[in-house]
Amino acid sequence: MSSMLPASHNRWKNLALLCPILFIIIGSLFWLALQPDLRLVVPEVIGVCALCVVALGVLLFFCERGLIRCPTLLILIVALLLRLFFVAGPPQLSDDLYRYLWDGQQLRQGGNPYAAAPAVASASIEQEAIRGKINHPELVTIYPPAAQLLFGVGTLFGNGASGFKLFLVLLDLLMCMVLLRLLAVLHRPPWWVILYAWNPLPILEIASSGHIDGAAALLLLAAVLLLIRKNDNNPEQGQRVAVNLGRSQRSAPTAISQWLAGGLFGAAVLVKLLPLVFLPALLLLCRGVWRFFLGGVSLCTLLLCLLFWPELTNGLATLDLYLRNWEFAGFAFHLLRDLTSGGTARLLLAGTFVLTAAGLYLRAWRQNTPFAVIEVSYSLALVFLLLTTTLHPWYALYLAALLPLAGGPAGIVLCWSVLLGYQVLIPYAILGQWQEQTWVGGAIVSAPFCALLGGLLAARWLRSSAHAR
Repeated sequence: MSSMLPASHNRWKNLALLCPILFIIIGSLFWLALQPDLRLVVPEVIGVCALCVVALGVLLFFCERGLIRCPTLLILIVALLLRLFFVAGPPQLSDDLYRYLWDGQQLRQGGNPYAAAPAVASASIEQEAIRGKINHPELVTIYPPAAQLLFGVGTLFGNGASGFKLFLVLLDLLMCMVLLRLLAVLHRPPWWVILYAWNPLPILEIASSGHIDGAAALLLLAAVLLLIRKNDNNPEQGQRVAVNLGRSQRSAPTAISQWLAGGLFGAAVLVKLLPLVFLPALLLLCRGVWRFFLGGVSLCTLLLCLLFWPELTNGLATLDLYLRNWEFAGFAFHLLRDLTSGGTARLLLAGTFVLTAAGLYLRAWRQNTPFAVIEVSYSLALVFLLLTTTLHPWYALYLAALLPLAGGPAGIVLCWSVLLGYQVLIPYAILGQWQEQTWVGGAIVSAPFCALLGGLLAARWLRSSAHAR
C-alpha cells in the first residue's frame, strides 16, 4: 500500500497542474468558436490566442522538467476536439475556401478549373451561391494541380464549407501523426507535438478558415520522414546529439523511399508553391544519392500538370500577376518600397532571401545531420515570413509544422503575431474598406525578435543561477 502512495500522489499532482492549462486552452478556443463573426472580435481573437500560446509555453516548461506527463492519446483527443469546435461554422477570417469549393465542383463535373474564371464560367444554381462569395472571380484559379485534386476530394465530403473543413481536419490529424513519428526518429519527447497540435494558428487557419497550406506541409514532412533513417545506437531521448551522426554511420534512404519522397515533395509544391524553398533541405537528406528523389519529383510534377494541360497556362498568368502586384503586411517590403520602388524592393528582398538560404544550407551541409537540416528548414521558414511581400497568417503554417521538431521562442511567437494582420478585417467587415497600416507589419516582425532576445536573456540568467549554486 505504501508503495502506491507516491504514484497516486504524482497522479494528482499531474492533474492539478495539467487541468488548469487544459481549461484555459479549451475554454478560450471554445469561446472563440461561439462568436457569430470573428471579424468583429479580432482584438479578442488576438488576445485569446496570446493566452493560449502562454499556456502552451507553461505546459512545455512543466513537461521539460518532468512535472507534467501529457499522454499522446490525450494530446490527439484534445487536438481533435479543438478543431471540431470550428468545423461547423462558415469561414470568417478568409474567403479562400469558396474558391476551393468552386474549383473542386468544376473538377468533379468534368470541367477544367483553369479553363475560365468563375465570373464567366457556366454554373449550376448551387454553384451560383458559391460564385458570389469568391474573391477576385474575374481571375482564373491560381492554385496548382495537386491542390485541384484535393479540392475535388474535399467536395466529396459535402458541397458546403463544413464538409471540406472536416476533410482538412482529418489531414491535419494525420500531420500530428507524422510529427509524432518524426519526433521519435529525432529522439525528442512526443509531447513536443503540442506545439502544433494545440497551437491556435493551425486550428484557426485550417479548421476555421479551411486553408490547404496544412495539406502542403503534411506532404512536405511526410517526404522528410521517408528520407530520415532512425538510428538506434543512442537510446537517450530528447538529446540533439542523438542524431549528430557522421555519414559513415548513417544508411542512405532506399531507392523506393527516395522515389516516394520525391513524389510527395512534388505534390506538396503543387498544392502550394512555398515548399519549393525547402528543396535543398530534402536533397541534403538524400545524402548525396538524390537522382531517385529528383526522378520522383519530376514524374509527379509532370503527371499532375498533364492532367490540366494546356489550360494550366491560364493559371500561370494569374500567378505572374500575384507575384508582381500582391502585397500584405510585409513590413520589410513596405520600408524598402518607400525608399526605392516596388520592383526594386521585391528584387532586394528576393536577393536577401536567396543569400540567407544559401548560408543556412551551407551550414547544414557542413554539419551533415538530419537535425541540422530540419533546424535550418525552421530558420528558413522564419526568414521567409520576415522577408515576404505578402504575409497572410496561413503562410506561417509551415513554420508551425516545424515547431515541434526544432522550434524556438521566435517561431512560437511569430505563429501568434501573424494574426495581428487580421486587424484589417475590422474596417473591412464594418465599412467595406481595406485599410492596411504599416505599424501592424512592424508589430508582427518585432514580436519574434523580442521573444528571441528574451529567450537569450532568460537562458543566460539560468546559467548564471546554476553556476552560483
